[in-house]
Amino acid sequence: MKRWVMLALGVNAHASVTLGLFGLPLVMPEILRHFNVSLALGGMIGNAPAFGILAALVAWGVLADRHGERLVLGLGVGLAAVLFAAVAFVERTWAVVVLLALAGAAGSAAMVGGGRIVLRWFQPPERGVAMGLRQVSFTLGMAVGAFALPPVARAYGLPGVLLVCAGASLLAAVLAALFLAEPPHDIADSAAAPARSPYRQPTLWRVHATSALHVVPQVVVSTYGVYCLVQLYGWDTVAAGQLFGVAAIGGAAVRIAAGRWSDRTGLRMRPLLLITLANLVVLALLAAATLARTGFGPVMLALAAVMTVAGNGLAYLAAGELAGPGWAGRVLGTHNTVQNSVSLLITPLAGVLIEHSGYGAGFVAGLACALLSLPVIPFRGERSQHS
Repeated sequence: MKRWVMLALGVNAHASVTLGLFGLPLVMPEILRHFNVSLALGGMIGNAPAFGILAALVAWGVLADRHGERLVLGLGVGLAAVLFAAVAFVERTWAVVVLLALAGAAGSAAMVGGGRIVLRWFQPPERGVAMGLRQVSFTLGMAVGAFALPPVARAYGLPGVLLVCAGASLLAAVLAALFLAEPPHDIADSAAAPARSPYRQPTLWRVHATSALHVVPQVVVSTYGVYCLVQLYGWDTVAAGQLFGVAAIGGAAVRIAAGRWSDRTGLRMRPLLLITLANLVVLALLAAATLARTGFGPVMLALAAVMTVAGNGLAYLAAGELAGPGWAGRVLGTHNTVQNSVSLLITPLAGVLIEHSGYGAGFVAGLACALLSLPVIPFRGERSQHS
C-alpha cells in the first residue's frame, strides 16, 4: 500500500508543477493580449519554461540517483513555486521569459523524480500501470489547468494565473518533502550504477528518437489547439479550454489502459507501435477536417489531444528499464531533455507555419513526424518480461 502513497506524492508534485510548466498555452489569448505579440512569439512565451527544463533535467537526474526523490522534489518544485510567484509581478517580456525558464529548470525535478519512484518501488509486472498513473500527472495537471486557468485569466489576468500555479506547486513541494520515503526493501545492489553505460545499447537511442518524433504532433495540438478553436471555429476561450480539459482526462485514461496492456503482454514497444498507427489515422482525419473547415474538426482535435499522449508512458518506462535503477535518473532526464529540445524547436516553427499556411499545415507536419517514427520504434526482437 505504501508504494501507492509514494506514487501519489510523485503524481501530485508533477501534476501541480505542470500547471506552470505546460499550462500557460491554455491561456494563449490572454498572453497575446497581455504582451501584444504575434502568435509565434506568444507560443515562445507560453513555452518559456522549456528553456529551463532543457538545461536542468539531466542534472536533476544525477542528483536523484545520488540523493533520492525526496530532496529533488521538495527542493525543485518548491523553488518553481517561488519563481512562478515572482513572474506575476514582472511586466517586461524578457524578464518574464527568463523567470519562466528558471521556473522550468527548477520544476523539471518532478519530471525525473516521479519516474524513479516507479522503478524503485514497483516490480516489472506492475510498472506499466504504475507508470501509466505516473504519466497521468501531466494530463491531470493539464486537465486542471484547462478548467481552472482560462476563467482565472478572464477574471484576474495573467498575474492571477501565475499565482495559482505558484500556490499549487508550493503545496505539492511541502507534501513531497514531508512524506516521501525510501523503499523498504534492500535495493543497494540494483541501485548501484553499472560499470558500463546503458547507452551502449542502440535500442535506448531508438526509444529516445521515437519519443522525439512523437513530440511534434503533441506540441502542435497542445500549444495551438485552444487558439485554433477560438480563431478558426469561433469558440469562446473558456469553452475551448474546457474541451481540452475533457480531452486531458481522456488522455489520462488511455495512458493507464496502455500501461495495463503492456503489463499483460510484458511488452512496451509493440503496444507503442499500435498506438502510433492509431495516431496516424486520427491525425490524418484532423488535418483533412481542418483543411476542409468542417464541423468535424473540433471533435478530431479533442481526439488528437487524447491520442497523441497515449504512448508517452510506454516509451518513458522502456527507457528507464533499459537504464536500470542505478542510471534511471540520468537516462530519464536525458529522455525528457530530448523531448523538450524538440518541443522548444517545434513550438515557434509550428507557430510560423500555422500563421503562414494555416492550422491544417501544422497538423500535416505532426502527421508526417508520426509516420517517420514507425521504422524507428524498436519493436522487433522485443522479449516479453513474462518469459
